[in-house]
Amino acid sequence: MIEFLVVRHGQPVHAVENRHGGRADYPLTELGREQSRCAAAWIASYYQVDRIVSSPQKRAIETAHIIAQTCSLDVATDDALMEFDSGVLAGMLKSDAAVKYPKPEGGRRPHESLPGGESMIAFRARVQTVFSRLLSAAQPDQRTAIVAHGGTITMLFRAFLDLPMSDDVWLTTDETGMHLWRIDGAQRRIVFSNSLAHLKNNG
Repeated sequence: MIEFLVVRHGQPVHAVENRHGGRADYPLTELGREQSRCAAAWIASYYQVDRIVSSPQKRAIETAHIIAQTCSLDVATDDALMEFDSGVLAGMLKSDAAVKYPKPEGGRRPHESLPGGESMIAFRARVQTVFSRLLSAAQPDQRTAIVAHGGTITMLFRAFLDLPMSDDVWLTTDETGMHLWRIDGAQRRIVFSNSLAHLKNNG
């Protein structure tokens, strides 16, 4: 049996500025750091992990390092865990983006991308590949923490459940929300989803 504890990063600066994130490399806010410290303490107390793999983007790697310090572990990074590449939208105010790059009626097709960005098909393929690598590298009875982004976590979820490439199921993950996924032979189980238990006593 192997387990993946999937963690979204804490609150980033672009969220409070109402900007698109994507590949824009914003750090955590002070609240985001506190959320990450709470997550780290909870993981160390209840779900100690054996290894940590993170997106290299600032908001994720900062969260990962806070967890790693508390759990006395190192952090490995993988570029394939980066957030969806939304191209020209990265860092743009959402109000400006809605005017300059409005979504077409019915949304963009899976093969289409914004200028400078990637398509949903490319995004899924990228994350499917990194999940396959992580699964292949996992040792029996090992729990791996994956620290990533909301969009990336949805694609990891689709990969975990072997959903079709064209699937439109989205997974909600709040700031430092955690999911525990278990693989035992052919069985795949969601133990919990978007847990915020670590924040309950933190306002």
